[in-house]
Amino acid sequence: MLISGKEILRVANENKFAVPAFNAGSGQLLDAVMQACEETESPVMIAIHPDELKFLTDSFVAQVKYFANHSKVPVCIHLDHGASYEQVIHAIKLGFTSVMIDASHLPFEENIAVTKKVVDIAHPVGVSVEAELGTIGDTGNTVEGGVSEVIYTDPSTAQEFLERTGVDSLAIAIGTAHGIYPKNMKPELKLDILKETSHLTDIPLVLHGGSSNPDNEIQEAVKLGINKINISSDIKIAFTNKLRDVLDNQDSEAREPNVLFPSCIEETKKVAVEKINLFNSVNKANLY
Repeated sequence: MLISGKEILRVANENKFAVPAFNAGSGQLLDAVMQACEETESPVMIAIHPDELKFLTDSFVAQVKYFANHSKVPVCIHLDHGASYEQVIHAIKLGFTSVMIDASHLPFEENIAVTKKVVDIAHPVGVSVEAELGTIGDTGNTVEGGVSEVIYTDPSTAQEFLERTGVDSLAIAIGTAHGIYPKNMKPELKLDILKETSHLTDIPLVLHGGSSNPDNEIQEAVKLGINKINISSDIKIAFTNKLRDVLDNQDSEAREPNVLFPSCIEETKKVAVEKINLFNSVNKANLY
């Protein structure tokens, strides 16, 4: 069932859970997360970053649509970290039901102007819009990118941003980073910022960089108002680690995808199920 970001997150907001947003950067990853969501009866957002889309080509969106239209769970196709108006327009034309415009690196007034321009074109065609206030960190080599120093969201400006832009959801910066944290870096979420922002705003809040954060912090973030959590690195690492194992232990002549990939898909699915449980999203598909 293909629905918009606004629809999928409204129910999450009302029922205090977080929808998993998986960056499915290949057909195999898409298969794994869709299996996980259907088995757990969880709604899902399939997030595709512009760099992933460039690699996969536009035809991949038709594959995601097919999964969505033949699934019993709610599915939203989401543009992750759209960097320009042109990227957003392209995604809308392809059939994305939700787009993110990330102008968080710009000054506050410019972020508002860019975001409002996207809202004005997306809403009339039924496409939801996510924006970002503050900046997300970057731990290394990820398509999502980020900055070396996080600028935390200022809760006092969040409601003004929402009122002036009309966005449907807001990604906030509370100390997360894209990618997996190095061993010498201990992630710690500023849950006080989340709590205050949630109190001062009235739309779903989004957590980017959700991979490798402590489970107890993620669970608390969901309780405090996070309704969407992006997961990319965790599922991709599960897939590639298993693929390395398969290649190391298979006959050197092994080359067929139906030999190499099934166990990788299964390992990815296990991680996806763990995240769905962590986000309190199990069995929530029946709320739609």
